[in-house]
Amino acid sequence: MGRRVHLAPHPRTWHLRTIFMIPWLDAHDPFPPVSRALRDPNGLLAAGADLSPQRLLDAYAHGIFPWSGDDEPPLWWSPDPRMVLWLPELHVSRSLRRVLRSRRYRVTLDTAFTDVMAGCAAPRADQHGTWITPWMTEAYGRLAALGYAHSVEVWAGAELAGGLYGVALGRMFFGESMFSRRADASKVALVMLVHQLARWGFELVDCQLSTTHLASLGAREIPRTEFVRHVERLVRQSSVPAPWVLDSDLPDAAGTMEKSASSA
Repeated sequence: MGRRVHLAPHPRTWHLRTIFMIPWLDAHDPFPPVSRALRDPNGLLAAGADLSPQRLLDAYAHGIFPWSGDDEPPLWWSPDPRMVLWLPELHVSRSLRRVLRSRRYRVTLDTAFTDVMAGCAAPRADQHGTWITPWMTEAYGRLAALGYAHSVEVWAGAELAGGLYGVALGRMFFGESMFSRRADASKVALVMLVHQLARWGFELVDCQLSTTHLASLGAREIPRTEFVRHVERLVRQSSVPAPWVLDSDLPDAAGTMEKSASSA
């Protein structure tokens, strides 16, 4: 069974009392200010509405993301602090640089979005269920068709060995989930994405909540107010047209990253 790493942990079951503490949104209701998000559970802001492209894009532009389970309504989150990866702070270990130089994997962008989402949604031995429900898959598939959601695919021959997906607005990338079926495949996906985003003038990848996996790659927490300021600035910049294509292959990227990466 493949190993999957989410950019946010799977949500727990919410008690009815907690749900009643937050606003319920109808189709045309705006999001409340993120400063009104609960502290416990951290970042829970609102429930309801839908996962239309317009709603999702409005959420990301305000530092909000959806995250709920099969038997839950859409739940909207904006945690404080926020886990982010500043592109120059990416940490590439010696062992990972060896993998990048080995040509073990081939990396593409925007060629198998649905398959990457399926890989991220696949069950793990240490989890029951998944927050990437069929209606989430459908919603992000619509965003991909519109050029806002993007995938990174890592191939071992013809096998999809790992990857990640997320949403881009302007020059801001919001990471959603990543998975590996072979060693280091999700890390290779992130390194190659960061390499390409830096070439395009991006500054920041949203990682949502803290995980040791992302921290090992250089991600860190910042206050939500600071995160929202950067999002407001970056989403106003021009977008990179879809579909995305890598400018360079793995060996070139490995060499570039090696010059600036710190040692393990």
